[in-house]
Amino acid sequence: MKIDKYMSMTGIYPRRETGRLIQAGRITINGTVCEKGAEVEDGDLVAVDGQPVSFSQEEFVYLALNKPVGITCTAAREVEGNIIDFVNYPSRIFAVGRLDKHSEGLILMTNDGDIVNKIMRSENHHEKEYRVSVDKPVTPEFLQAMSDGVPILGTVTKPCVTYPVDDQEFGIILTQGLNLQIRRMCKELGQRVLRLERTRIMNITLDGLPRGEWRHLTRDELNELLATLNRQ
Repeated sequence: MKIDKYMSMTGIYPRRETGRLIQAGRITINGTVCEKGAEVEDGDLVAVDGQPVSFSQEEFVYLALNKPVGITCTAAREVEGNIIDFVNYPSRIFAVGRLDKHSEGLILMTNDGDIVNKIMRSENHHEKEYRVSVDKPVTPEFLQAMSDGVPILGTVTKPCVTYPVDDQEFGIILTQGLNLQIRRMCKELGQRVLRLERTRIMNITLDGLPRGEWRHLTRDELNELLATLNRQ
């Protein structure tokens, strides 16, 4: 088994984190500093900073959380209002992606590092849907400009789907996740975001989930999610 796969299966280290640890020389296999692409065989001793890392035999956990405003999507326990303490799940889990502190809505949490890696690959074109309230009327011209792509962060955002909801509210479906993307797009077009809620990630929705609550994904939801990811 490849080292990054092994580490992700522990339920502690997503693949990106494993890459950083390997680059820093902090992972060893049988006492030898691990290199990128190394294989782990049965009986090998894998360690991080000299501390053995055991393969997790626990079942994977997949949660949907309706994150309220004010919660920060970080695993750093020293950060007040971090998402790990907020959920207070009895075993180690981490968030799939982020919602900024001032946004609310759906975020997935899991101990399956493999699924994190697959969902986070923007080239897989996974849809994320949002409801956005702004400080000025939403016009057809504004929605079209958002759909066509907006210059932010030294690039132009990918074409996306937008639709009106109310006079000052619209929906948007993205397949990328630039830093504060929707807020930056709106600002570039002269709008200020008042409220931003994520309502869907791929086939998982907020339907029936109260703000601040979490639930386990249903078997049907998980099967569809994994089937989509495995087709990528």
